[in-house]
Amino acid sequence: MKLRLTTIIAALSVIFSSAVAHAEAVVGSPAPDFTAQTATGKTIKLSQYKGKIVVLEWHNPGCPFVKKFYNVGQMQSYQTAAKDKGVVWLTVNSGAEGKQGYVDATAATAYVAEQKASPAEYLLDSAGMIGKLYGAKTTPHMFVIDTTGMVAYAGAIDSDASANSDAIAGATNYVNAAIEALMAGKTPEPASTQAYGCSVKY
Repeated sequence: MKLRLTTIIAALSVIFSSAVAHAEAVVGSPAPDFTAQTATGKTIKLSQYKGKIVVLEWHNPGCPFVKKFYNVGQMQSYQTAAKDKGVVWLTVNSGAEGKQGYVDATAATAYVAEQKASPAEYLLDSAGMIGKLYGAKTTPHMFVIDTTGMVAYAGAIDSDASANSDAIAGATNYVNAAIEALMAGKTPEPASTQAYGCSVKY
């Protein structure tokens, strides 16, 4: 009986692990809640921001597609504009320790200061828990969560999948459009796109 119980527990563990590994935040469904450590040493929960629009931005400081926005101050301007509208912007780094893109708290804090970035928090997810929970595949991979805690947008930051900063001006910014739609009481359109960028280094 003891052996059988152990076997059942092991099987359930495999099933659960597989489910987590293949999880993905789905537009129109509740945003998966999570607890995270910030670069400044705080512990936050996604659910504490219910009642506000939340943006999740997957980040890798060395990715050319991330540099496309940060090197010209564009992502920083998006963060500032969002904050001015009462939107909570959370930057998430799911790079595993020892892999390209990984940062510890000290490096993350220095990066934010150097880049003059202004997310509400920079989240450290080196175990990949949040990234896998959301199915984050690229940097940047973007999610917008509405005030009721539902995923309202998921996918690319904009409509131009190049790593060229010059392409930003002519692209449609899907994240900004989603925020504007939600603030107007409308459904973002499109609500889902194909994310582009560097692969998340789990």
